Amino acid sequence: MTTDTFPRQYARTQRLTLGEPRNIVVSPDGARVVFCRSSSGADSTNSLWVFDVATATERCIVDARSFGSNSDESDLERSRRERAREGAGGIVSYSCDADVRSAVFVLHGRLVIADVVRGETRDITPSGPTVFDPRLSPCGRRVSYVAGNELHVRREDGSVTSVARGGGDLVSWGRAEFIAAEEMGRHRGHWWSPDGERLVVARVDESPVDRVWIADAARPDSPPRAVRYPKAGTPNARVTLVISDLAGTHVPVTWDDSALPYLATVTWTKGGLVIGVQSRNQRELHFLGVEPTTGTTTTLAIERDEDWVELVPGTPVVSSTGSLFWCGERDGVRSLVTAAGRVTPAHLHVRSVIGSSDTRVWISANDVEHPEVLDTYSVALDGSTCERVTDGDGVNTSVMSDATRVTRCATLGSTRARFVVSGNSELQNLAETPLVTPNVTLHRVGPRRIPTAIVTPRNRNGSPLPVLFDPYGGPHAQRVVAASTAYCASQWFADQGFIVVIADGAGTPGLGTDWERAVAGDLAAPVLADQLAVLDELATLCPDADLTKVAIRGWSFGGYLAALAVLRAPDRFHAAIAGAPVTDWRLYDTHYTERYLGDPSLDAGPYESTSLIADADKLSRPLLLIHGLADDNVLTAHTDRKSTRLNSSHIPLS
Repeated sequence: MTTDTFPRQYARTQRLTLGEPRNIVVSPDGARVVFCRSSSGADSTNSLWVFDVATATERCIVDARSFGSNSDESDLERSRRERAREGAGGIVSYSCDADVRSAVFVLHGRLVIADVVRGETRDITPSGPTVFDPRLSPCGRRVSYVAGNELHVRREDGSVTSVARGGGDLVSWGRAEFIAAEEMGRHRGHWWSPDGERLVVARVDESPVDRVWIADAARPDSPPRAVRYPKAGTPNARVTLVISDLAGTHVPVTWDDSALPYLATVTWTKGGLVIGVQSRNQRELHFLGVEPTTGTTTTLAIERDEDWVELVPGTPVVSSTGSLFWCGERDGVRSLVTAAGRVTPAHLHVRSVIGSSDTRVWISANDVEHPEVLDTYSVALDGSTCERVTDGDGVNTSVMSDATRVTRCATLGSTRARFVVSGNSELQNLAETPLVTPNVTLHRVGPRRIPTAIVTPRNRNGSPLPVLFDPYGGPHAQRVVAASTAYCASQWFADQGFIVVIADGAGTPGLGTDWERAVAGDLAAPVLADQLAVLDELATLCPDADLTKVAIRGWSFGGYLAALAVLRAPDRFHAAIAGAPVTDWRLYDTHYTERYLGDPSLDAGPYESTSLIADADKLSRPLLLIHGLADDNVLTAHTDRKSTRLNSSHIPLS
């Protein structure tokens, strides 16, 4: 019998995430909590569950295994899960009506609707192409879904109408384009009106976008597949909107899409229809009110920033009375704002908006001096109060209604997260207990007080130990948090005899506007400088650290940083492992890359100064490059070109 080890457990449990409740929805009346969860920490097939708040009992209402196998999933569904970084199968997303009494989802290629109160299900799979991204109307009587490149509506009587179609093979209706799903956090392409009589539908024309070819190395007899991938400085898909009635009559939504080409958000509530559109350089985000009968737009607010405007999850908020709330940088922190000004206090840095009611907005935020702790706050619509509603100990993320709150609580003292329902009961977390116990201390290091976690072996005896830096180190990803579950992989490396160092340097979230904007125009020098600053202080923090043996590992941006470290600071970093590294930012996508480095067709300087390709002949330390051959985000061309340049520079490869 094979002995279980942490690396095996980590892979088998998809990084210890299987068995956790996910995609949680709370009914407006607070009576029900709907969620997905698998049967154990080793089961990758999620079923649909409902928790009755009054009785504190949960029951499975859809057993995913009774519907077939994951082999029936469409390419669109697989791509959606990749964009959402979802590795599990079964039911991983669903849509509810306004009262959360019904849910609709695609399971193994079949369209299913469930009554979450009674626990009854119906298979309503239509004939024709596989269904993708079904959405229930607020009243629950109609279902919209994408099939092929068309958007369809299924009525209560079972009749189906194609409400948006046409334009050719490269035009799709009702789907989010790659850039929206990968970089903007917008995974949808159609939205119901509050009365369920109309839809806003995105039309996506991918014909301007360059093609890349991705081969499946496991199937050498299959031809490569073409993917439309907009590299920095090249054309994006053209995205427009129409308002469609149930008969398929369209009203185009009009705005200056040449100046504001990015469709960032669509919000339709009883307070009105509002879209958020962004300039190509991302320095302006306009919130436009839409008149549904004519499609004309009116500017409600404009957020500007000299570097970029951050797209904050959950914004904008449109109240039932039409008041507009969004997020913007104010006095060094990201704040919740209205036309009248800031409504959150100056010490809070807002990370997302969780939800809203007729009286309050709920936000996820951290004290700017304590980025490692995340809490939920309740903010009055008039800005009169801002109250913390979670306990301030660890990383707390919530799903809310006026009556019920579900909070995922993770702390440094807990081996697994808890899912607390309004403080009185819990959803079961079936995730496995990790086979390592993190031994971590948190620090603020150097003059810049860089957030740093140091993970050491549990059997440490004071003898010199080699050092392993284990960062992500870039925008949008935070590694140094007050939750032990974040350090399990690092602890395994530490237990092999390393001092493991994780530093959140320039560009990482939670420390305010200036910290995040420090990478504007340069994704290399400021990021590496902060890793070196932590290394400078390590002898004081860990006297047993052997600074003659310092390695660095990372993935994606962390892979870029690892390779950067041995190329530009080989006297300090002596070996590196770079997984899926971005080696040339010209090969990465438009919305992410141009936000930080600008348009290379206008100024190639930032791309030249941050390229790892140009530094290839400087390599003097061991560098291990790892890349998945089917990666459609960080293309394998990054590692291929780096390897080719190393070879042409007569750097020995092994």
